[in-house]
Amino acid sequence: MTIKTPSDVLNNTQAVLFDLDGTLLDTANDLGEALNFVLRKYHLPEVPQAIYRPVASDGALGLLTLGFNSQLKNYDYDVLRTQFLNFYQENIARQTCLYPGVTELLTRLNTDNIPWGIVTNKPEGLTKQLLPSFIELEQCAVMVGGDTLPQRKPDPEPLFYACETIKVDPKHCLYVGDAIRDIEAGNRAGMKTFVAQWGYIKSTDNIHEWQADYILKSPQDLLLIR
Repeated sequence: MTIKTPSDVLNNTQAVLFDLDGTLLDTANDLGEALNFVLRKYHLPEVPQAIYRPVASDGALGLLTLGFNSQLKNYDYDVLRTQFLNFYQENIARQTCLYPGVTELLTRLNTDNIPWGIVTNKPEGLTKQLLPSFIELEQCAVMVGGDTLPQRKPDPEPLFYACETIKVDPKHCLYVGDAIRDIEAGNRAGMKTFVAQWGYIKSTDNIHEWQADYILKSPQDLLLIR
């Protein structure tokens, strides 16, 4: 039996798709500020960065559940979510930044004429508002948000849709993300999957059980094995 090396696997790569929060962009502080804004409105204790950071990619529900805990059932969740999203929308890129190494990775993909795109569970409207803040992301070939389709990750349909849009066979596409739903979606789509270990990984997560093809310690690792 021939054992494939990473280089063998990537030789036929035609496109790379990325998750957004916790993979390309570090959005945790702006999301955490939105959570603490809502908590202050109800005179509840704020959540420190070290606590909200690992939950940042779980969206409004995950963060509000973290902040309100067992008290969440005593409030109108739709009202809380609206307050959270309104604040976040008004302050969407104040502290958000690209992860170190992302610029170099995207530049290399652009140079090699390998299209890349974003498939995120973040609402499409918020994603479209956020991306123009980063010139490095302007060559994104496709963007699929969490509400672009009826399905969202871990369903593979958003990944199939992205590949169809850029006319790439999923089996020749890579997917990089920092959550188990990313890896599950990528695997179900027949893609090679990569864990972004620099992202929002919880201390309780065992990424070695996610069945990803590779674990990346930094964005540059994808360049090294290409």
